[in-house]
Amino acid sequence: MGMSTDPQQGPKQNAEQNPAGKPPREARSAPAPNGIRHKGPLELRRKAAKVTMSDQTLLDTKGPGQFVHTDPWRVLRIQSEFVEGFGALADLGPAVSVFGSARTVPGSANYELGVEVGRRLAEAGLAVITGGGPGSMEAANMGAVQGNGVSVGLGIELPFEQGMNQWVDLGINFRYFFARKTMFVKYAQGFIVLPGGLGTLDELFEAMVLVQTRKVTSFPIVLVGTAFWSPMLEWVRDTLVAEGMVSAEDLDLVQVVDDPARAVELVVEGAARHRNPNGGSTNGTGTANIKGTRG
Repeated sequence: MGMSTDPQQGPKQNAEQNPAGKPPREARSAPAPNGIRHKGPLELRRKAAKVTMSDQTLLDTKGPGQFVHTDPWRVLRIQSEFVEGFGALADLGPAVSVFGSARTVPGSANYELGVEVGRRLAEAGLAVITGGGPGSMEAANMGAVQGNGVSVGLGIELPFEQGMNQWVDLGINFRYFFARKTMFVKYAQGFIVLPGGLGTLDELFEAMVLVQTRKVTSFPIVLVGTAFWSPMLEWVRDTLVAEGMVSAEDLDLVQVVDDPARAVELVVEGAARHRNPNGGSTNGTGTANIKGTRG
C-alpha cells in the first residue's frame, strides 16, 4: 500500500515518503553559499559549513546540568587541540609572534611594515608566528618567506571565515581561542605588535599581564608605530597610572619604535635573555640559531 502505479506517470510516492511541502534534496554539487569554513582541523563546505562555532557552544550554556552531558566530551576535544599544537610546534625553535590587523590593505604603509618586520625576523634566524589570516598577518608571513625563514599561522574558527593566507608554511586551525593563545606565547621569545584592532589589543594586554605577573620572563613586547600607539599609552599613563590602577613601571613592559629594524633588534636582544624551552638558543652575537629554516 505504500506505492501506487499510474500507467501514464509511473510510480508515485505516498505522503509518508514525500511529505507535502518538503523541498527537494539539495544537489551535492551546489556552490558553497558561505565559502569554506574551518572547524579545528576540519574543512567544511556547503551545508556542512553551516555549523555553530565551538567557542560559542562552550560558553553559551543553556539549562542547568547540561555540562554533565556535553562538557566531559568537549574536554577531550580541547585536549586534542593542545596535543596537535604542541606536536606541530615542538621543533620550531626560536620564534616571535607578530600581531596586527586583519583589515590592513595590501600595498598600504602598514602592510609593507609587516612585510619588512617578517623578513627581518627571518633573516635574524627567528620563525614568524601570526594568526594566519589576511592583512598584517599575511604581510608578516610573506616577509618570513622572503627572508627564507619559517612562516607559521595559527588560525581560529570565526563567523566571518578568513582562512589561512597563502604565505603560511605551517598552519594549524583551532576551535578555541585559549588553546591558540597558549601557542602564541609558549613557542615565542617575544611579541611584535603592529597597528590593529580588538584582537590585536587583546593579545597585547594579555602579554603585558603575563609579563607583569611573571608567568613569562624576559619577554620583550615591541609596538611598531609611534603615532598609532602613543595615544593609548598616554591614556594608560594619564588615567590608569594616575588613578593608581597600574604602576608607573608597568609602562616599561612595552617599547615603542617606528623602525622595523630596531623592533627586530629589541626582540632579538630579548630572545638572547629568554630560555627557549624547545632547545633553541642564540649564538651570542644577537642572531638566533633556528632549526627548520628553508633549505
